Amino acid sequence: MLSTRLASRRLAVPARRWKHTSSRPPLNSVTADDVAHFAKILPQNAILSTLPPSDLHASDIDQYNNDWMGKYHGNSTTVLRPQNTKQVSDIMKWCHERRIGVVPQGGNTGLVGGSVPILDELIINLGNMSKVRSFDPVSGALVADAGCILESLSEHIAPHNHIMPLDLGAKGSCQIGGNVATNAGGLRLLRYGSLHGTVLGLEVVLPDGTVLDNLTTIRKDNTGYDLKQLFIGAEGTLGIITGVSILTPPAPQASTNVILALPRFENVLPVFKTARLHLSEILSAFEFIDREAYDLAVKHGQGKALNEQDVEGAECFVLLETSGGKKEHDEEKLTGLLETLLEADEPLILTGVLSQSPTQFASMWRLREGITESVSKEGKAYKYDISIPLAAFKEVVDLTREHLRKQGLLHEEAVKQVIGYGHVGDGNLHLNVIAAAYTSEIQAALEPFVYELVASYNGSISAEHGLGAMKAHAIHYSKTGVAVDMMKKIKELFDPRGIMNPGKVLEF
Repeated sequence: MLSTRLASRRLAVPARRWKHTSSRPPLNSVTADDVAHFAKILPQNAILSTLPPSDLHASDIDQYNNDWMGKYHGNSTTVLRPQNTKQVSDIMKWCHERRIGVVPQGGNTGLVGGSVPILDELIINLGNMSKVRSFDPVSGALVADAGCILESLSEHIAPHNHIMPLDLGAKGSCQIGGNVATNAGGLRLLRYGSLHGTVLGLEVVLPDGTVLDNLTTIRKDNTGYDLKQLFIGAEGTLGIITGVSILTPPAPQASTNVILALPRFENVLPVFKTARLHLSEILSAFEFIDREAYDLAVKHGQGKALNEQDVEGAECFVLLETSGGKKEHDEEKLTGLLETLLEADEPLILTGVLSQSPTQFASMWRLREGITESVSKEGKAYKYDISIPLAAFKEVVDLTREHLRKQGLLHEEAVKQVIGYGHVGDGNLHLNVIAAAYTSEIQAALEPFVYELVASYNGSISAEHGLGAMKAHAIHYSKTGVAVDMMKKIKELFDPRGIMNPGKVLEF
C-alpha cells in the first residue's frame, strides 16, 4: 500500500530542474594584507586568523568553521568579531572592493549549513554585538544588536512583563539577528505569528558597506516598499543584519500545558479542531510527537514521561499549551477539553496529564524540546524541516521509513530510526533520519526522495530553518522557475559581486 501511494505521488512531481552558470569572476581568498587592513578597523582581540604571522592553528577557529551537528565544514582562515555597525560597514567596504566572500554568523545553531563557509570565505561573527539599544514597556518595541542571545533578551524584558514572540530550543545560544535572517518559527508561532509580522524594522549593512537604517519602532508604516521583508529569511545573502526592532507581546498571566496520549495518528486533527474550539484565544502551542520520538526522549532522560501503563497502545502524543490572563479560567477550559476528548463515544485520547506546578510545566516542555538533544545522542541526524498538510505527517514518516527499508539501509549499522515531530498549528513537520554516520549512500537514498515527496503534497522543503548550503540546489521543488528567477534578480541587485554568503539559498 505504501509503495503504491509513493509511486503515484512521485509521478506527480513536476520536472523543474535547470542549470545556471555564473559569469562572475571567482571570489578572492583572505590574505595577510587583508588581515593587516582589518587590524586598522578592529582591535586585535576581535580578529582570529591562521594566516602568517599568526601562531593560531586551524583548530583554534573550528567552532566557527563547523556547524554544531558536525555535518558542515568550512576552511575559513579568518574570523572577525566586530563590536558595532560602523566596524561591519568598514569591513564590508573592503570585502566588496577586494571581492572577498563573506559569511555572516550568529550563534551557528542552524541545521542547513547556512552559517559556515563552503570554502574559505571570511566569517563575520556578530557575537560581540550584544547590546539592547532600547525597550518601550508601553508599546513592547525592543531594539537590540543582532548578536543578542534570544534567552538574554527574554530575561531583559521579563521584569517589564513582556516576552519574546518566538521561543526556540536553542534559545540559550541562538542570536536574534540569525533568528531573523533564517525566519525562525519556533514553538509558539500558532499564538504570536511569524517574524514577518513581529519584526518592526531592521538595520542592515549592504554588501558595499552602505548602512540601511530602518530601525523604526512604529507598527504601521505604509510608505513604499517594505524593504525589511527582503532580509527576513534571506540568510545573509543580501546583507548583514546588525540591528533588530521587534514587537514583544505582554507576558501571559497564566500558562499551563497538557500532554495527551493518542491511540492513533488519525485522532490528531480532530483533537486539534476540538482544542481550538474549546480554548480559542488562549491556545499558544500544539505540538505533535510520534511514538518513536517520544520513546527516544524518554530513553535519554528528557522531561517527565507519562506512566508506562497510561501510554500502552499510544501511537503518538500531543503537547498543548495555553497562555491566558487568569489561571482558574484557563484550567476550567482545559478541564472541559479533556472531558470532551475522553467522554466521546469513541474517545480521541487514551489519557491526558495537566501540569500542576511550574516544575511540571517545564518538565513537559523539556520532553518536547529535548528531542533534538536525544537525536544527537543516538546518532547522526539527517534533518528535514518541511511544511506539508497536517493529515500527511504520519504518511510522510512512514513512506520515508519504508523507502529506506527497501534500500536495505534500515538497520543499526546504517539508519537506526526515522522519527517525526513538529508544530501542528502551522503544518511544520521535523522529519529526522537517525544514522550511525553520515554517508553518501544514505544521502543519495534520501535526496531527492524527500524533496520529491514534499513536492507531491505541494509543500515546502524548508518550513523555518532556511535553505542554506543543504537545500540551495533543491529550491525548485517548492518554488516555480519564475519565482526563482525573481529571487536571482533581487540577489543581483543587492549583491552584484556575489560576495554575500556564497552558495547559500540560490545556486549561481
